[in-house]
Amino acid sequence: MTMRLIRLQEVLSKTGLSRSRLYADSSFPQRVRLGRRGVAWVESEVEDWIAQRIADRELT
Repeated sequence: MTMRLIRLQEVLSKTGLSRSRLYADSSFPQRVRLGRRGVAWVESEVEDWIAQRIADRELT
């Protein structure tokens, strides 16, 4: 399996979260530092987080 890192704009697009909500949500996967100012997220972790939100919705 290939790991892919995705940048902030793609994360926001996939999740529908705002930037401030993304950083405030402690359940969201941790970011990966790419340098002094650059960050990204592991795509599979973001997709797992989305799938968990869907599963949680179906249980209620």
